[in-house]
Parts: sequence; structure tokens; C-alpha cells
Amino acid sequence: MSFPPNERLRKGMVIHMYIPETDRDDGGILKGITCFALDMDGTVYLGEKWIEGARDFLTAVEQAGKKYVFLTNNSSKNPRAYIDKLGRMGLEIGPERIVTSGMAAIDYLKKHFPDKKVFLLGNELLREEFAQAGIRLEEEAPEVVMVGFDTSLTYQKLCRVCDLVREGLPYLSTHPDFNCPTETGFIPDAGAIHAFIHASAFRYPDVIIGKPNGAIMDYLSQRAGARKEETAMVGDRLYTDVAAGVNNGCRGILVLSGEAGIEDIKADGVVPDLIFSSVKEMIPFL
Repeated sequence: MSFPPNERLRKGMVIHMYIPETDRDDGGILKGITCFALDMDGTVYLGEKWIEGARDFLTAVEQAGKKYVFLTNNSSKNPRAYIDKLGRMGLEIGPERIVTSGMAAIDYLKKHFPDKKVFLLGNELLREEFAQAGIRLEEEAPEVVMVGFDTSLTYQKLCRVCDLVREGLPYLSTHPDFNCPTETGFIPDAGAIHAFIHASAFRYPDVIIGKPNGAIMDYLSQRAGARKEETAMVGDRLYTDVAAGVNNGCRGILVLSGEAGIEDIKADGVVPDLIFSSVKEMIPFL
């Protein structure tokens, strides 16, 4: 009988896995990467401050003739919010450099639920983004439910979404994260909303778009024009960032500048292709 990684650990089994040495790329993996998908908080910046060497890394990527795209699960902010934030930090980029779970969710709805009326649990930024993209938002008689990271969540909204999920409507979500890091600690994210809905309506989402799931990586490849085997997902979380790479035909690279540490790899069961102290240490291998 086989068990998932965490279950094997709980049963006291010995797991042998190869964990790459930190700040090494002896196999030349990075030389074959043409597109770097970069998580943001904990990977290139913390709050409003760049992680040391992150700007140098972005410059080095471009000088090597490669591209980078910022890829985030956070659906409470639209691309303009990220463009404005990076601008305040001194980096001017266009919208083609940003991919969010909200954008990927819009793409998924258009492909799999074209012209369907959607009940969207999300804040005003997300609602505006969906409406501008032509998604038909509907409160009274929707045909699909989409749950995002709603920072304007109310009890009335929770009651309504539970009613709709209980009715059996297709139930989708932008991303699975339970918590969102802030400069003062963690706040409940979309995954926490899923847990509330499940406690009342006894269902989890049928489809989750964001990392580590395939839908957002498919959208990334389409938007960036990059082949998956030449794409690396770089981030500080194993279960979203790294897993999005290694489970979807891309490379998964862990940086130790944010959430995860080396000790988390065996416990999590997600093994990165490469590990670096920060993106700065990747520069010599580009």
C-alpha cells in the first residue's frame, strides 16, 4: 500500500529523497530556462523593500536574453495594483509582466463556462477585473460560483455563497492559500474561505485555478509564449510555488528568503529542482 508523503511520515516510514545542494546548479538547469515565473512576496521583495540582489537578478535575466514574469496567487489585487507597487519601488513594467490567479480564472471561465452567469465572491478590484474582461456577474440567478480572496467579506456574502454551493452549482476558486502574509502577520486567505464554506455546505471547490494547479501554469505558458520545459517557477513556498513547477512540466526552484526552509522539504514531500539562498545566488548560473 502506498501513502502520500505526509502520511508516510506520520506512519514512521523512512523516506529517502535527493535534496539538491543549496546555491548549486551543477547540471546547468538554469542555462536551459528561457522564462522565469517569479513569486513576489518573500521571493523578490518583502513588503515594500526589495530582497537583496533581486533587482540585480532581474537585470541579469534580461541581459542573458531571457524573460521574467511575476506570478501571484493573490486575487485581491489586480495587475494595475502590482504595476503601481513595483513602480513605487523603482521598477517600471508593463501588464505583460504580471500574471495573477484572477487573470487565469477569467481565462478558465471563458474556455470552460463561456457566457455563463457567475457569482463572484471577491472584492471590488476583482469584480472590476472580471467585468472589464466580459464575465457576466450575477447575484440572483448565477450558473457558476467563483470564490476569490475577498477582503471585503461579510457574513451576508458567506451565507449567499454557501446557499449557492449547497444547490450544486459548479464551484471554482482562484487559489488555495489558507493565509496571506502581511507586514504585521498573516490574514485569512481564499483557502480559509473554502474551509468555512465546507463546514456549512460540505463541499470544497471543484476546480482551483492558482498555484500549484495546472490551470494557472497553462495560462502562464499561453500569456508568456514560453514552453513549459523551458520555464522555471521560482518562489519561497513549497506547496504552491515549487509544486506548481515540478507537478506541471516546469522546473520548480525554492528560494530560502521567505517562508520555507530546507527542513520543510521532507515534511512537505515537494522536492525542488534547485535551491538557492535567494534569487541573487542564481545570477552566476544564468
